[in-house]
Amino acid sequence: MAAFARSAPCWVDVQLPDLEAGKRFYGELFGWTFRAGEGPYADAFSGGRLVAALAAKQDGRMPTAWGIYFATDDIVASVARIREAGGQVITEPVRAGRAGVLAQAADPGGAVFGLWQAGDREGFQKQNEPGSFCWTEVYTRQKDRVDDFYEQVFGFQGTELSPGPEPDDSGTGEPGEGEPGEGEPGTGEPGTGEPGEGEPGAAGSGPGFRMWSPAGTEPGPDTAVGGRSVITDAFPAEMPSYFLSYFAVEDCNSAAGNAVRLGGRISAPPFDIPYGRMAVLQDDQGAVFAVLQPPVSEKAAE
Repeated sequence: MAAFARSAPCWVDVQLPDLEAGKRFYGELFGWTFRAGEGPYADAFSGGRLVAALAAKQDGRMPTAWGIYFATDDIVASVARIREAGGQVITEPVRAGRAGVLAQAADPGGAVFGLWQAGDREGFQKQNEPGSFCWTEVYTRQKDRVDDFYEQVFGFQGTELSPGPEPDDSGTGEPGEGEPGEGEPGTGEPGTGEPGEGEPGAAGSGPGFRMWSPAGTEPGPDTAVGGRSVITDAFPAEMPSYFLSYFAVEDCNSAAGNAVRLGGRISAPPFDIPYGRMAVLQDDQGAVFAVLQPPVSEKAAE
């Protein structure tokens, strides 16, 4: 059985102008260690388990950004569904050695994501634990088209949530501030891709947040693997649609402070949501990501 359910988030990587600087930043922030890959590429490990990758940009026109990949067992069919649903294929399926096959695409609103058909590499070996991926969501202005797109391409079943509490207003106004949605590390085993790994909430302002559960599951927080938030008119018209990926941390306030100490910036200062405490940050080269400190369970607090 594959390590990840079809259409579950299975991998993240970041494209950076300076790979060595990125290794220093994320190595200190998350405690990651690195192993050189083929070319200007470094695999990131947390506690000896694979969690992400850093890559040096080969073209200065490429965005400095984190990318999310969704698992597929038939990448050719997935690419065909993307076209049929009104998306754009940016990179046709290409083999990454024995590791697997990847492709890149954009949804009808312009948000870019990847597909991964596993070979020797399934994806994350650790998630929903401190220092690893725990949630992703797309920010868009075209929510109806985008909802239809992801539900057609990936078979997601959507659940609409009401807006939640607003974050602190002392942020910088960068992407992600004001309306992040949220995912809490769930009860699934790391790396299994089974239902229960994501439990999102709606932390932002605006017209609501939609969470997505895989086909064949009961839609709702216990099965959700990703979500959709809305970019409102409060943000500049030139702000593009994008995916925001979250990493679990033990202490959100400390992570935000450390990011600044390491040369990064705080886009949305730490604030509480129903599923923990989160912040939206930028690394020292401008890549945006979020951190989430899950709430202390009643049992653990006793």
